[in-house]
Amino acid sequence: MLATLRLIFIFLLMSATFSAQATCPNWPAPQAQREITTLQNQITQWDDAYHREGRSLIADELYDQSRLRLSEWQHCFNLPSTPAPLRTASGSIAHPIAHTGLDKLHEAAAVETWLRDRQDVWVQPKVDGVAVTLIYRAGVLHQAISRGDGVRGKDWTPSARKIGAIPQRLSQPLDLLVQGELYWRLNQHVQARSGSINARATVAGLMSRKSLSAEQASGIGLFVWDWPQGPLDLPERVSGLTTLGFATIEPYSHPVADLAEAQKWRDHWYRSPLPFATDGVVLRQRLRPPAERWQARSPYWAVAWKYPFAQALAEVRKVNFKIGRTGRITPVIELIPVMLDDREIKRVSASSLKRWQALDIRPGDQVAVSLAGLTIPRLDSVVLRATERADINIPNADDFHNLSCWQPTPGCESQFLARLTWLSGKQGLAMQHVGRGTWEKLFETGRVNNLLDWLTLDAPELANIAGFGERSSERLMNSFHSARQRPFAQWLKALGLPPTGEARLPDSWQALAQRDTEQWQAEPGIGPGRAAQLSAFFRDPQVLALSDTLRTAGIDGF
Repeated sequence: MLATLRLIFIFLLMSATFSAQATCPNWPAPQAQREITTLQNQITQWDDAYHREGRSLIADELYDQSRLRLSEWQHCFNLPSTPAPLRTASGSIAHPIAHTGLDKLHEAAAVETWLRDRQDVWVQPKVDGVAVTLIYRAGVLHQAISRGDGVRGKDWTPSARKIGAIPQRLSQPLDLLVQGELYWRLNQHVQARSGSINARATVAGLMSRKSLSAEQASGIGLFVWDWPQGPLDLPERVSGLTTLGFATIEPYSHPVADLAEAQKWRDHWYRSPLPFATDGVVLRQRLRPPAERWQARSPYWAVAWKYPFAQALAEVRKVNFKIGRTGRITPVIELIPVMLDDREIKRVSASSLKRWQALDIRPGDQVAVSLAGLTIPRLDSVVLRATERADINIPNADDFHNLSCWQPTPGCESQFLARLTWLSGKQGLAMQHVGRGTWEKLFETGRVNNLLDWLTLDAPELANIAGFGERSSERLMNSFHSARQRPFAQWLKALGLPPTGEARLPDSWQALAQRDTEQWQAEPGIGPGRAAQLSAFFRDPQVLALSDTLRTAGIDGF
């Protein structure tokens, strides 16, 4: 009966997880086979490096999401599931009692379902380390075995004898077996703030070596999370292990009656200083079968509730190139929306054209994103490239600079709109109720094809534009009128005058336009490069045409 219930639960969980993701890719069968094979091969490489060589090539949460993505794609195209991730981890030493592993839940609803019909459940932090079996004979450490594939592992006994956190002799001459986590010791580590900082990979790498130095061994701690053949009640197991000489885990073991209590401890350990990294909590129920019946697969009596992802795996939908007022090109990556710390992430900046070119991000690629300062989406890396590289219209960086795109000619729309947005913004003329959306509407209807076309607009003309009613048109005209009264220095900034440092600026366009490069360089705070920029600005034909328009309009200083 319990087995049947467990199968039903897993089916419902997988169905809920799958339905919450994006729809299936629109790939023809050959492409689907190529994409799935590529991802499966990448995961195999990660598995082999971690389990056989002790090297972590990818963050744990990105690995988990990649395996989930692979399962989704296989489900979409009715392809067989992935081989077991631990198949390369097997060793030559058999575990007397199998390591069971854990199902990983990410949503509170799934945890609530798991808790619903269970009683006497306890919660512990899910320590982020490497699992180990410790075997004692007559109270003396006899053998340490890596988790391996859960059935067979590697002999870690020589290294275990050097690790002070592992008791070499118990307080009683017992034969017993414990399972636990070897972790990297940290000082006042707050998971929510610092993440896992590669702690698991550090321990995995050390344990894969032939020998440990005393310093390395002292950095490894032990968290015993199970005594398979110990007392039935978890509190008795915890106290019994402490009596035998293992580090107490009593502060990290608490009963929970419902989701709210489990959530309380999960949040507490996520945000509180701990001596180890964690990646979630483990919920364990009291009732479980005898240890001799355990198998190397996820049990029904325990489950992991993972912390929110610090990094999300996102699929690239489109690459846009945003060209700023000064001609700087910023690639913006549009994503199939993903959730990250309760925020929906739809797009992320690649920072610069140079960085995008180095990463060569294309639609269909899988990228890692995180939150900088807990608020701003950040592009971290490319996790997997699509097998088919989509063509992209990439702007030529040489075509865009401080003096390009004063009109919205083809290819110049982005920079032209950026100029208008700057002109009306607080750095420029500080027009109230005028932003990029306003300029986009005027541009789309053909009312603005020059940086200063708005000077000739009238209220009736604005009122006839979709999206501008009588009231908004009047408000917009008031903003335009107020902009005419701005001082000359403010108009210079609005037009995009390069920074002038501490230079003296006369209240006359003609006086400024007569300065040559040497005269600009003679001003305080202006070097040769900035002097050349200022001289070029006042001699540019497009800028001169704007100054004529402003002089005709009666703007002060022109």
